[in-house]
Amino acid sequence: MMDDRAKILLKALVERYIADGQPVGSRTLSRASGLELSAATIRNVMADLEELGLIVSPHTSAGRVPTARGYRMFVDTMLTARQLSLNDLDAQTREQLLPDQPQRVIANAAQMLSSLSQFVGVVTSPRKPSVFRHIEFLRLGEKRVLVILVAPDGDVQNRVIFTPQDFSQAQLIEASNILNTHYSGLSIEAMRERLKSEVDQLRSDMAALMQQAVQAGSDALAESTDQVVVSGERNLLTVEDFSNDLGSLRRMFDLFEQKTQLMRLLDGSSRAEGVQIYIGGESQVVPFEELSVVSAPYEINGQVVGTLGVIGPTRMAYDRMIEIVDITSRLVTNALSTK
Repeated sequence: MMDDRAKILLKALVERYIADGQPVGSRTLSRASGLELSAATIRNVMADLEELGLIVSPHTSAGRVPTARGYRMFVDTMLTARQLSLNDLDAQTREQLLPDQPQRVIANAAQMLSSLSQFVGVVTSPRKPSVFRHIEFLRLGEKRVLVILVAPDGDVQNRVIFTPQDFSQAQLIEASNILNTHYSGLSIEAMRERLKSEVDQLRSDMAALMQQAVQAGSDALAESTDQVVVSGERNLLTVEDFSNDLGSLRRMFDLFEQKTQLMRLLDGSSRAEGVQIYIGGESQVVPFEELSVVSAPYEINGQVVGTLGVIGPTRMAYDRMIEIVDITSRLVTNALSTK
């Protein structure tokens, strides 16, 4: 257990290191903490903090820097971030996220996160409910069928499927009529389950076609929503912590380019309430000791549909990042929700 004195010194050390990026020595720590302690006492406390894995001494300096574990204790027990109001932002910033087309709001939000944080802004596209309003089949050629799915919001998704046998256009119209009459308004998952239970009542060829159509619809909806917008990757080139580590920079740029890991991380964040903070390799999904992620879900009409956040070095002003992510989440929610 840490006593109050050790907590004060750890808090002062983390804040000082975040501010100037230099290892913190006992004399600097004595001034920053406001405690009237001898240099020897401070060195003893620092040795205890080092033994707990909260700080570490770089090879080239007698000073100490926080570890990921030290940052975690700082964030969990010592950080106080205030909730910004919309009035705290200037009019120009607020106007970036006025009600607009969803993809434009998402792109603007990523740019805003990047601009305010000076790091990388990431936003996932809103997940759409996997419900269809209307389906059509169009024969393209032998064993080739175009599936046209219309969502309740009018969004249209097309998919070409290859069928085990050839269908005439009349047969395809019959199949689409069955689906539109009995399955319209259901989610793709509900359609799949009902088709399984009702397959015996349908001709085997029709059942196979419908099951293929459902799978095509599921794939199309997944592709249309599994997108993440990234802005400000080049900001990491100016971060002093990475300037001499080209290997880390290359791996980070690969991460932003691939986006799959980002989607998994942000998808996990959307299932939690409020602002989430992943420090160093904590997330497992983005296993970089040098990176931290501050994220929060956003909503449309009370339903969580996506996540946004800031990715930057572990040496970041966490209180400021929490404020930026929180206010952006609320602005995106307001911009996308119907009044």
